[in-house]
Amino acid sequence: MADKNEIDEVSGVETTGHEWDGIKELNNPLPRWWLWTFYATIVWALAYTVFYPAWPGITGATAGILGWSSRGELAQEMTDLKASQAVYLEKLAATDVTEVSADPELLQFATAGGASTFKVYCEQCHGSGAQGGPGYPNLNDDAWIWGGTIEDIYTTLMHGVRYEQDPDTRISDMPAFGRDELLERPDINDVAWYVRKLSGQEFDEEAANRGETVFADNCSACHGEQGEGMAELGAPNLSDAIWLYGGTHADIVAQVTSPRQGVMPAWSGRLGETTVKQLAVYVHGLGGGQ
Repeated sequence: MADKNEIDEVSGVETTGHEWDGIKELNNPLPRWWLWTFYATIVWALAYTVFYPAWPGITGATAGILGWSSRGELAQEMTDLKASQAVYLEKLAATDVTEVSADPELLQFATAGGASTFKVYCEQCHGSGAQGGPGYPNLNDDAWIWGGTIEDIYTTLMHGVRYEQDPDTRISDMPAFGRDELLERPDINDVAWYVRKLSGQEFDEEAANRGETVFADNCSACHGEQGEGMAELGAPNLSDAIWLYGGTHADIVAQVTSPRQGVMPAWSGRLGETTVKQLAVYVHGLGGGQ
């Protein structure tokens, strides 16, 4: 330990009396500007605790003279936003979904709300751009299993597809022609080639000719004589290039043998009628709505 009254020979400054491994600490004063800045921060901190919420208590923090907080400001902004939306929500609730497009402001509001709802509840299955994927329909094209009018889309959203909890859900069950032994394997192979022919793809002509009879006897009642589909029955169009589960011969054979039956939830209970209207307006406006 060095003598604190000792004067350093090199700098001429008194030491503090602290010494480590031969190194002595000089008793240099702090710069004035630094000290005043430090004092100012203390004053600022004390003033802040007076004007703004700061000191924690048992039931909450002190409110401060100004009573302002970022959390309170956000809450007020949300209240104001909901108040401004309430006018449109009430109007939307009283407007039939088929008539929303007649009011430009209401259409814009419904589309914006539907886009937000889609991102939260729908894009996980249908994709962020509503482009769909294997087993999940593309909502941008003109192929609609249950119809693509805004009223059709609204009904599908409200009640879902094969959703057992909703008594009004859309129902379409394709028979398992192979699994339940309704058709022999050769017949299934032949009808798959015929479906390939209907959709304009490469096909085995001899097998397709045999499959035409199989199709007429077992499939045309739902899918139509030319495979054009029937929206009222939820039977897909088989004559286009759009395939929910794939359009190769093997894919079609698999679907005829043991069909996959997709399920879509009914959104009426979770979202409410008004939000479903917004969602229907948005989906219809993606470009594929009829």
